[in-house]
Amino acid sequence: MAWNGYGVYNLTKFGVNGFTESLRQEVTQRHVRVGVLEPGGVATELASHNRAEIQEAMTTPFFEQVEVLQPEDIADGIAFMVTRPRHASIGELWIMPTDQA
Repeated sequence: MAWNGYGVYNLTKFGVNGFTESLRQEVTQRHVRVGVLEPGGVATELASHNRAEIQEAMTTPFFEQVEVLQPEDIADGIAFMVTRPRHASIGELWIMPTDQA
């Protein structure tokens, strides 16, 4: 998923996907499962690590329009990924708020 106006952020996330897939291919013969979980909007403290004006720009419009995920939603996704049978691997899992564009 890419976000308009966040080019460098998007670049890093796509890089993580490429690295994850490469690593998955390297270790698959050893029955090691590698996957990436890509969440949409989650209620975290991420915005608080920025200046006040950036915090407001990051959170106000989005959080007013979307019922964001909770950390527990992401934990459930991780639990799903790691509890699959040995022969099943979840390479990529997107979890997004239903009403997120």
